[in-house]
Amino acid sequence: MKRTWNWKAPAVICSGLGLVVLGCSTGGANAESPAPESMKMMAQSRVNVTNLYNDTCGKCHGVNGQGGGGGTKSLNTKDKFDQKWDRPFFDVIKKGVPDFGMEAYGETMSDEVIWAMVVHIRELQAKALRAEFGGPQAENGVYKGTRADYRIETVVDSGLKTPWAIDWLPDGKMLVTNRPGTLSVVVGGKVVGSVTGIPKVIELGQGGLMEVAAHPNYKDNGWLYLSYTEPGKENSGAGFTKVVRGKLRWNGNNAQWHSQETIWEVAQDNYTGSGVHFGCRLVFDKGYLYFGTGERGNGNRAQDLTRPNGKIHRVFDDGRIPTDNPFVNTDGALKSVWSYGHRNPQGLVMDANGGLWDTEHGPRGGDEVNLIKKGANYGWPNFAWSINYNDSPLNVPWDPSGKISQPAFRWLPSIGACGLDLARGAAFPAWNGDLLAGGLSGANLDRIRMKDGKFVEREELIFGMGRVRDVSVAPDGTVYVALNQPDKIIRLVPAN
Repeated sequence: MKRTWNWKAPAVICSGLGLVVLGCSTGGANAESPAPESMKMMAQSRVNVTNLYNDTCGKCHGVNGQGGGGGTKSLNTKDKFDQKWDRPFFDVIKKGVPDFGMEAYGETMSDEVIWAMVVHIRELQAKALRAEFGGPQAENGVYKGTRADYRIETVVDSGLKTPWAIDWLPDGKMLVTNRPGTLSVVVGGKVVGSVTGIPKVIELGQGGLMEVAAHPNYKDNGWLYLSYTEPGKENSGAGFTKVVRGKLRWNGNNAQWHSQETIWEVAQDNYTGSGVHFGCRLVFDKGYLYFGTGERGNGNRAQDLTRPNGKIHRVFDDGRIPTDNPFVNTDGALKSVWSYGHRNPQGLVMDANGGLWDTEHGPRGGDEVNLIKKGANYGWPNFAWSINYNDSPLNVPWDPSGKISQPAFRWLPSIGACGLDLARGAAFPAWNGDLLAGGLSGANLDRIRMKDGKFVEREELIFGMGRVRDVSVAPDGTVYVALNQPDKIIRLVPAN
């Protein structure tokens, strides 16, 4: 009888990656009798990835990836942590390496289970490398960076409640949204006032008052844009992302919101009580406004062009729909859709060459940096670089048809990608053009360099100071970071 799942048979998974291995087998699967697909799917639904790795791989590679048990070397090296090894790891597990006694686990494991094993290995590597190397550390207050040295200063340390976004007005006032529904005015590092009369907001889990963005021609037209979770008209406990603009009437350091116009909203049947995945950053470019919406926990809607969930949208800055949007002539499609198949895009920025970039959440593993292209499908939930939160397999990241747009960079494990801006200005000329990406669960700020749409390098600039909610480059080029837990704003300034 064929033994489809024998968790006692240790797998030697990295012999094809230049590691020393010894063949270890206690009667593994018969390579000439592949398991029926139905058996694979049934087994996948019951798999706990950690237990599977410990029982099949830990015997040789160690339950922490440290190696040694079967003569194997450690998996936990900086080189092997590079994303270039994602596919080689997968292929070695699936196809085996007969010369070193490693069986082809593709005979008994589905591709989804094999990819889940790779994700688990990435988690082990990240934990070990963090323990060995830590995060960025200052010497006499100075952080020695790869391309520039910097200091970190506290800008605002009180008066904020879950700060979500930062922007500046031409007179130097800083505006900060607070997720519960208030808009703070900051001058000289202090919360000195607020904007009253803004729309009613429902703080629904991860949703609430989100983005604030001054129009590029604010000095002339006075338009200020907000994205927020609007409570449902029929069900006040439900909500969905809405985008509006308005103007400010100042009285000292306080302002009154007025002249509101709706830029984008959806039909009430889209409103839901789900508290996850709202988006929503705002980006202006040449008269257009781009913004992302999360799939609100309903992954299938990310693939449904009739629904607003899990999309990047494009409208004119007054809310009109451009006639050259990709789905304006598609029956039933939401005409604001620019791209689809997103999970929760919480970072969005336009680079100096007109490339639109997003950062978005995977579940457990597989946060993404994507170059957003007109009409493109980014795969969620059918393709993913992640596993489920409950430690079970999800999907594979690669589409054999080649129709799914792949990320330029992925974080494994997840960082809870949130907040994204482009380095520019005089403060850090060596960073100019690089992406500055934050992480909530990762409590990190990364500098990521791309060239011609391809990943070049990543440098961690901040780690462990709080949940990074927003990253915003000031007019002078210094880098402001909104933190949650603690609720404060810090900034990176040149070391000299």
